[in-house]
Amino acid sequence: MNDEWRRPYRGPVKAVVLDWAGTVLDHGSLAPMGAFVRAFAEFGVAVSIAEARGPMGMAKADHIRAVGRAVNAAWRARHGRDFSEADVQAIFTVFEPMNIAAVRDHAALIPGVAPALAALAGRGIRIGSTTGYTRPIMEALAPLAAAQGFAPEVMVCAGDLAAGRPAPLQMWQAMARMGVWPAAAVVKVDDTPPGIGEGRAAGCWTVGVALTGNIAGLTAEALAALPEPERAALRARATAELQAAGAHLVIDSAAELPRAIEAIEARQAAGEAPG
Repeated sequence: MNDEWRRPYRGPVKAVVLDWAGTVLDHGSLAPMGAFVRAFAEFGVAVSIAEARGPMGMAKADHIRAVGRAVNAAWRARHGRDFSEADVQAIFTVFEPMNIAAVRDHAALIPGVAPALAALAGRGIRIGSTTGYTRPIMEALAPLAAAQGFAPEVMVCAGDLAAGRPAPLQMWQAMARMGVWPAAAVVKVDDTPPGIGEGRAAGCWTVGVALTGNIAGLTAEALAALPEPERAALRARATAELQAAGAHLVIDSAAELPRAIEAIEARQAAGEAPG
């Protein structure tokens, strides 16, 4: 019997599957933040930007659920009862249209990402995507990205499958739709711990993005204006969080992906596997 499938994969990277906000576009992952704050405010509960950012990367209903648990004391004080599953759904109904409106103002590709992805595609590497955004949100965002040159082969959204990040189902769906295997031939790129967890759970290599995403939380202009020691401290904090989530490699921006892919291929050729 042919047992080739049992052998450790030593070949090149076949596909890169990217997150969207904070990874490919929306430097600082700003679009969801105001929407979360405003949605909870509609129900009389103040949520800080830090509280809203905490569960970033999850499917948005799961994210609301996590924020609700974090501010349960304030919710109880305002409503006289604990935060509930019915509240998750009520807030989601308000949040989703707010997020759809917000992505239109935060759709710019992160500098350097388009040529980096073009370089990977030039090597024959397939480009796919998963996202914590729902399909209605992506129906507003995807055409704006496509107009700037980002149109991944597949787009798997939160809500398409039974479980969102850090479950591996979205990654497996993306790989199945592209017909790419084994998992060790695929790299997941994300700016959040749940997104890195998604890649690790799927058996893929994972690359964390430190400075353009949710953990740093800054526009390109604000990041560039930081003194280097502050930027270095921000990089160190983001790197530590992403590595703790299982990132095999952490880069500042997805603009550095060609170098990162070469490093992963070298590690794989030397006998290392994503684990």
